[in-house]
Amino acid sequence: MSNQSAPSNAFVAASWIALVAGMTSFFVGLYNAEMQLNEKGYYFTVLMYGLFSAVSLQKVVRDQMENIPVTSIYYGLSWFSTILSILLLVIGLWNATLSLSEKGFYGMSFTLSLFAAIAVQKNTRDGNLLNPTHTNGSDLK
Repeated sequence: MSNQSAPSNAFVAASWIALVAGMTSFFVGLYNAEMQLNEKGYYFTVLMYGLFSAVSLQKVVRDQMENIPVTSIYYGLSWFSTILSILLLVIGLWNATLSLSEKGFYGMSFTLSLFAAIAVQKNTRDGNLLNPTHTNGSDLK
């Protein structure tokens, strides 16, 4: 880590903008969708689950790269959860009575959100590791 530089302000901003844009688009699409509330809840939950699992996966992969101990069960669950969230979205959209453009919209905003969440997590971690502002290192991982 010693020869690594902090992420640029432009990249940090772009990551946050992408995350907000992806999530906002997904939520606005759900709000305006002509589907039952339980369907909207399903897609909302899949997005939230996907975001959490993607950030968790980024963390455990990075921990392993930095030789920080990670249990194999947590590592496996992180991969499983990320793949499962994507699979749940695909199955939900496959069976939905939505137009192909709507399905594509949800798929792309979901993908953008997951990618951006990983980038935000990476930027936060890199920034904290290179510019520690806390006396204990508990939030650096």
